[in-house]
Amino acid sequence: MALIKSISGIRGTIGGKPGVNFTPLDIVESTAGFATWLKNKKKSLKVVTGRDGRISGEMVSQLAIQTLISMGIDVIDLGLSTTPTVEMMVSHLDAGGGIIFTASHNPKEWNALKFLNHLGEFISAEDGQEILDIIHAGELVFSDTDHLGRLSTYPGAIDVHIDKILQMPYVDPKKIQQRKWHVAIDCINSTGALALPPLLDKLGVRYTLINDSDLGHFAHNPEPLPHHLIQLSEKVTALGADLGVSIDPDVDRLAFVCEDGSMFGEEYTLVAVADFIMSQKEGHAVSNLSSTRALQDVANKNNGTYSASAVGEVNVVVEMKKTNALIGGEGNGGIIVPDLHYGRDAMAGLAIFLTLLADKNVPASELRDSYPQYVIIKDKIEWSHDLSLEDIFHRLSHTFREFRINRVDGLKIDFPEGWVHMRKSNTEPIIRIYAESYTEEKAKALIDKVKNQI
Repeated sequence: MALIKSISGIRGTIGGKPGVNFTPLDIVESTAGFATWLKNKKKSLKVVTGRDGRISGEMVSQLAIQTLISMGIDVIDLGLSTTPTVEMMVSHLDAGGGIIFTASHNPKEWNALKFLNHLGEFISAEDGQEILDIIHAGELVFSDTDHLGRLSTYPGAIDVHIDKILQMPYVDPKKIQQRKWHVAIDCINSTGALALPPLLDKLGVRYTLINDSDLGHFAHNPEPLPHHLIQLSEKVTALGADLGVSIDPDVDRLAFVCEDGSMFGEEYTLVAVADFIMSQKEGHAVSNLSSTRALQDVANKNNGTYSASAVGEVNVVVEMKKTNALIGGEGNGGIIVPDLHYGRDAMAGLAIFLTLLADKNVPASELRDSYPQYVIIKDKIEWSHDLSLEDIFHRLSHTFREFRINRVDGLKIDFPEGWVHMRKSNTEPIIRIYAESYTEEKAKALIDKVKNQI
């Protein structure tokens, strides 16, 4: 059981004791802190909310919504929705901010409050710290009877989102419709089951859904990693489908299974989308330090440029704005297209990827083989707060001092045959250890080389 209050949001496991787990008291306190921060910013006192399909979602959202109302904030609730939809609707509805109730890829016992600013983007580290300071100081003042907020709903938000995707210059519905594809979709028993069918209907793509009911009871670990997509892979081959599509519970991460049941690789979702966009227009691409170097290869191939940020969507967005990037994202299947909005968007990523496949007129496996062949291994170590990560990283920096060291975000070591990146997770009490090389064996050997020193 856990509770994590950080600059990236409030996240934890449902039930247990306040201050230790994600309880009603923590939800109310954190939401009131956000409302106070919003008032201090003197932005519109209107907040857009939405949730994924988690079992605890209705309980968490109702507690937070009523807290906002008690603080004098008007709420527009989208109900069951997706993270990118909520993000887009903040600016669309001229709201002062937003809250998404989702723990993203975490298992069903987790939930979270993800705070958005008036642009519909995740709040900055500085803003997050301000909210934590407000909560810690107990500077919470609730409204009297005559100044309570009001609650309204907006049931057509997903349709607005889809219409904006279809208007993007990188999406060609007619070209997709001509292919007459059949795809299998793993909806992970969450809101992808509501969002992807209407998108594919408008793209003229036939689909078969799996894990599309019993919302919140995730059929498998919700992170779209290869060993969690075995059922989808089997469904693709059994149906003779052209593609398998996997999303996470809040529909901001995207992974594919090729027509032969093989994995396209979540790292290569961004690579493929970036390749298509940068082939249309010369520009800059951004990913984080834990993402594949194949993105830089693709940028160079298209006469573009590339830079890396610290891990975390907000850090990628900052770097994208700084460099005026055409495309960005993370190697976890997160696609950010600033022409649409500055947030990871699996729905937009899927529409662009299908346009790319239609344009190339090749199966997904052949498209995957056309990109540089790297392998990333993603590992983790349980972390106790009694241990000093700074001491661990300092010692490893000394041990591997003959190689290039990067301390922008945790510790990244560049070896001749690949790299290893270690950092504390923003969402779980673990140390993430990623490594990339030319083969799985070489990447694993790099991880073992570093882990043996811990």
